[in-house]
Amino acid sequence: MNQILIVDDDPGVCLFMEEVMTSMGYAADHARTLKKGLKKANSAPWDIIFLDVHLPDGSGLEAVSEFRKTPSAPEVIILTGEGSADGAAQAIRSGAWDYIEKPVTPNTISLPLKHAMEIRLARKAKSGPAPFKREKISGDSPELSDCLAQAANAAGSDASVLLMGESGTGKELFARAIHDNSPRAKGPFVVVDCAALPESLVESVLFGHEKGAFTGATKSQAGLIREANGGTLFLDELGELSPSNQKRFLRVLQERRVRSIGGGREDAIDFRLITATHQDIDGMADAGSFRKDLLFRLRGLTISLPPLRDRQGDAQIIAMRSIEKYCTRFGITVKGFYPEFLEALVRYRWPGNVRELVAAVEAAVIHGKDEPLLHPIHLPVHIRANLAQKAVRGSTPPLEDPMDQDPGTILPHSQYMQAAEKRYFKEVGAAASGTINEICRLSGLSRAQVYRLIKKHNITL
Repeated sequence: MNQILIVDDDPGVCLFMEEVMTSMGYAADHARTLKKGLKKANSAPWDIIFLDVHLPDGSGLEAVSEFRKTPSAPEVIILTGEGSADGAAQAIRSGAWDYIEKPVTPNTISLPLKHAMEIRLARKAKSGPAPFKREKISGDSPELSDCLAQAANAAGSDASVLLMGESGTGKELFARAIHDNSPRAKGPFVVVDCAALPESLVESVLFGHEKGAFTGATKSQAGLIREANGGTLFLDELGELSPSNQKRFLRVLQERRVRSIGGGREDAIDFRLITATHQDIDGMADAGSFRKDLLFRLRGLTISLPPLRDRQGDAQIIAMRSIEKYCTRFGITVKGFYPEFLEALVRYRWPGNVRELVAAVEAAVIHGKDEPLLHPIHLPVHIRANLAQKAVRGSTPPLEDPMDQDPGTILPHSQYMQAAEKRYFKEVGAAASGTINEICRLSGLSRAQVYRLIKKHNITL
């Protein structure tokens, strides 16, 4: 029997929904707090979780990904008594199946539930995914596995793919993996780094030019779009395209034909397009610096790659693979490592993501070439300095109140601001008599922000 979990602090809602679930032939249970809901989600298999937004101990919106990461990877349907456009967008981006406003009725919940269950069961019944070649993509975290599943689906189609993520998260590796697993694998894979091309050359490099088309054009060039014919064109850092080149590229996508600068004919082109950016491309489109009609064409499928700091356990896997790779490359015996070495890799936040980690391991192998075991001392200085700084800060417990110190003592800015924020929320909570709505009114913050800060500072109202 399919399992449904309802996480809502309203007993009436829980009872009503359990009755509806039972009448539809599902087994249902409920939890009244976020903590209890997560505990139940981790202790039993669930197919669907109905999750309220405003819970006594936190925001359901901010916990969607936590529920999705539980062992059975359930689908999450958000329930809210105060629907908002921003909340709906946040829910979907976090992986929610749907966003339903209260009051709930059998009609409003039965159809989303039925469809979510049908698709979930169809996926379970599938014989198994085709092997996906991912030799250069290391890691087995749930976050990475989800992206690989999306990439495998993308490889089976010819739709345009937009890869989003911070610098160093492996967007080009994913683009190449999609190409290598697609029917176009035997065709060319052409990379265009828009950020590395001077604006004056982008048009010529992309579309090609005829001899004599402009000063310096001593011979004709086909252009990278023509070179990608029959294969895949990977357009990296697409946010760097100028408005004029965006317009021309949009026409190429619509017509699937390209004309060289100075040319008199258009050639038909057959290529698969994959684009990537680390920028807020939606924000750029809203601000008018990126064409919305082009963005619609580019994002047939969108894959958001997680930063390394959110991929639990992957840093160690990537590090060990990189140690072997660089020891082999430099002709030395594969090295072991002290436990402190892996601990350092876990504690560091890796703002440069996988690219920074791989470079750090390469440097460690070079620095420690004469020692059998790698130690944090072999890591680059900026990483060691960052970890030492964190260790010193972590050894000093934050003050309950920034005023509780000896006169003349100056706290670090972050410590002072944290203590001041906690003191402020205690005062607001007292003035509001512990009422969430009144705290929101007095502070000007949303309920989700209030719940997050209350949880952050462990404040009891």
